[in-house]
Amino acid sequence: MQLRFNYRVDPTPGQREALARAFGCARVVFNDGLRTRQEARAAGLPCVCDGELSKRLITEAKRTPERVWLGEVSAVVLQQALADLNAAYRNFFASLSGKRKGRKFAPPRFRSRKDNRQAIRFTANARFRVLDNGRLRLPKIGDLTVRWSRPLPAEPTSVTIVKDAAGRYFASFVVATPDEPLPPVDAEVGIDLGLTHFAVLSDGTKVAAPRFLRRATRKLRRLQQDLSRKQQGSNNRKKAVVEVAKAYAKVADTRRDWQHKLSPRIIRDNQAVYVEDLCVLGLARTRLAKSVHDAAWASFTAMLKYKAARYGRTFARIDRFAPTSQTCSACGRLDGPKPLNVRSWACPCGAVHDRDVNAAINVLAAGRAESLNACGAQVRPAPVPAQRRETGVHPGAARCSARSAEGIPTL
Repeated sequence: MQLRFNYRVDPTPGQREALARAFGCARVVFNDGLRTRQEARAAGLPCVCDGELSKRLITEAKRTPERVWLGEVSAVVLQQALADLNAAYRNFFASLSGKRKGRKFAPPRFRSRKDNRQAIRFTANARFRVLDNGRLRLPKIGDLTVRWSRPLPAEPTSVTIVKDAAGRYFASFVVATPDEPLPPVDAEVGIDLGLTHFAVLSDGTKVAAPRFLRRATRKLRRLQQDLSRKQQGSNNRKKAVVEVAKAYAKVADTRRDWQHKLSPRIIRDNQAVYVEDLCVLGLARTRLAKSVHDAAWASFTAMLKYKAARYGRTFARIDRFAPTSQTCSACGRLDGPKPLNVRSWACPCGAVHDRDVNAAINVLAAGRAESLNACGAQVRPAPVPAQRRETGVHPGAARCSARSAEGIPTL
């Protein structure tokens, strides 16, 4: 499995200038490639292939006075910019044709030097390496100081240098790590994600919603007000923008750290984890949008998915339209929809349910049923004798019944 390991880096002022130069050159090559393909399409010409694009925009462009400064950065950075353009086009066409599921991808857009995130990538061809003193050596940039929070499990195959909106620099290493299966356990759990409680487990455990964004609202409001008072284009406004970005980055980092601590605990204690496939994009368009974004369910379920694959656990999503909150987990009776203010309800069978715990139990039951079906269990309903009023029999029914009794599939 390939994983990313992110570390904070502290470049010197000279290295910051070199990184800014590399960001700009990669951005120019990306925009030139996008413009070339758009012009070819507008003229009715065939699409410019990758090799021709690299030859025209990198090799030949370095010999021109307008692009001679492209030679000041590593050629691998420029090649990876074109690789990003090709990946963007592939994702767009795969989404357009329906081969790529999920949210639709827009066509590639031009990059701007004012974008909140700037990034360049070095592959093994660039011959980057981690020195014995812990510094990261990058071609034509120098030796960067890295804050090693933990050691790398293996030699990295590539590294991406990222500058975020808060002005921080990170080194993101791609490392191929072997799976580390944990000892099997008997427990399985269903998780109902919500806003009142972040997660309710089928065993009755409730995880309170931390609401990091809500807790930082007062500070964020003050910083946004200070930003709105600054004059457009002034240096003070640029400083205020960075302060706002730092405040939002702190919220995101705190939330991510909390989820990274909760997700392995759930994976470690359970052999199988089942969650509901929520439509986060749809919920983010409602009046609960701020709370939905603050909960960050999508990132949490993504953590559960890859950590389950790494540690030999089972992770699955059930259908988002399953009536988990309307079905009695004791008798299976469908009791009908209920408003959100109804947190507990009683079934005619005599069971009294907590809304979220009951939903988590139903999520677990639905996940188990899906896992059994995926393993080849009998999913067709058992044969039922015909009623006496069904007098008609279609030709070949006896032959089909005999073949079914022998276990032979019928076509």
